[in-house]
Amino acid sequence: MTAPTGVLVMAYGTASGPEDIERYYTDIRGGRAPSPEHLADLRARYEAIGNVFPLLDTTKVQAEGLVTRLSEDGTPFRAFLGMKHSPPFIPDAVGQMREEGIERAVGIVMAPHWSGMSVETYVERVLAAVADQGGGPAFSFVREYGAHPSFVRLLIARVADALDNVPPADRSAAQVLFTAHSLPTRVVEDGSLRCKTCTCDGSCRYRAGLQETADLVAGALGLDSYGIAWQSAGRTSDPWWGPPVEESILQAAAMGHPAVVVCSAGFVADHLETLYDLDIEAKAIAEGAGIRFARTEMPNDDPAFLEVLADVVRDHLVKAAP
Repeated sequence: MTAPTGVLVMAYGTASGPEDIERYYTDIRGGRAPSPEHLADLRARYEAIGNVFPLLDTTKVQAEGLVTRLSEDGTPFRAFLGMKHSPPFIPDAVGQMREEGIERAVGIVMAPHWSGMSVETYVERVLAAVADQGGGPAFSFVREYGAHPSFVRLLIARVADALDNVPPADRSAAQVLFTAHSLPTRVVEDGSLRCKTCTCDGSCRYRAGLQETADLVAGALGLDSYGIAWQSAGRTSDPWWGPPVEESILQAAAMGHPAVVVCSAGFVADHLETLYDLDIEAKAIAEGAGIRFARTEMPNDDPAFLEVLADVVRDHLVKAAP
């Protein structure tokens, strides 16, 4: 019998509940406890969305659905889940794979666009765990899929649906903003992370990846007005990439757009960055500026998205085959 291929599905992580927020926030900060003010602010944000913490459950379903689809032709696959900042942690998942005798594995992060500060850090944690544990599966990694035809088709449908929620009189003049998580610009200035193909820190590839996704979706839909923007910047003293989505919304209003549609193309599941940063903060800014706000539905565990993930992994395995 053919040994199963392991599929390590990775995501950022989440607090498990209100009582876990401080632990989670401390982990994100590299073990440094947050200030009482920052902790109170984060707690208030979670309270504003009803203290829901859906990311772990959603990622579990994504992993299971992905492997189910990969296995439809009889080829054995086994799903494993690894989170960056909450249990089950990535090293624990690698250890489980080793214990179960998984010899070949593919890792995929639930983030469509590569950057040295995001996707590559997951790869590094996997490889460090293999080294620390004295061996493990032979990994290959899906590093990006923002321009994969299946993913683009999904976003085309999502943006079309969101535009349908805008009144017909405003639809053709709506501004569509494609967003991803902002990054601190200090990595550009000090050169601490560098891309494998150029002398930058990888940020150009991240920005170009989001722009490519936006161009592909906009081109298919014939959008007259669209752009990219950055969201959910951290509360640090460092400058973060712009333009922030909040400023882009105000600019759209100033330019006379009657509505803005946000496609958070850098995320594939609902969490605080969509449920609060967009549904509450960004929406309030748009309404305060006198324009309508809509956003695309997140992929989450939609069967259509699980098919996208399967397409992405299948194509990767063909290219990675010896």
